[in-house]
This record gives sequence, C-alpha cells and structure tokens, in this order.
Amino acid sequence: QVQLRESGGGLVQAGGSLRLSCAASISLYTLNFMAWHRQAPGKQRELVARITSGGRTNYADSVKGRFTISKDNAKNTVYLQMNSLKPEDTGVYYCNVGSSSLDIWGQGTQVTVSS
Repeated sequence: QVQLRESGGGLVQAGGSLRLSCAASISLYTLNFMAWHRQAPGKQRELVARITSGGRTNYADSVKGRFTISKDNAKNTVYLQMNSLKPEDTGVYYCNVGSSSLDIWGQGTQVTVSS
C-alpha cells in the first residue's frame, strides 16, 4: 500500500511563504508524475502544480511565478514552495502521485492565508 505523508501547512499572513512536503513510501523513480492540488471552501479541487519524472513542470495560471514544485528522488519527497501567498490560496492542499497503474492521494494539509 503506497502512502503519502504531507506536511508544512499552516496559517500565514498574506505575502508570506510556506513549503509543503509530501513524502512517499515508494521510490519516485517508479512514478510518472507528482502533483499538488488544492480545494478551497465551496469550490472544486484544482491542479496547482505538476512535475513529471523527467522534471517537466506545469502550473495553474493563478500560481505561476509564485509557486515552485520540485522533487528529491533520494528522499522520495515532493515539495511545493509557495511565496507571495494570497488569501485566495487558502484551502486544503493534496499531494497526488501516479503512474500507469497507480493514482495515489494524500490526506491533505490545510493552508490558511490571512489578509
């Protein structure tokens, strides 16, 4: 059973920074992609950032230039560095990893940005 352990969420003022971590119980080399999604209150879950096994990244337009997704294969960990946070970034952030035979989600970590 593949498990993901997310950490790094919390309460921060607008303009501040947070770094989310997602530690996987399997090697990242077995995965095709790693991603972060978020769900704001009353809204649908949306893709925030995604990174492929080859290191290619893509971001939601709303976070481009502020968020950076990265991975450490040696630690089996995916990160989301979030800078210049805005109140509209508030939500539960979910780590998601997958391959052709896997689609695994973490339990989510709360990020709250106060104005």
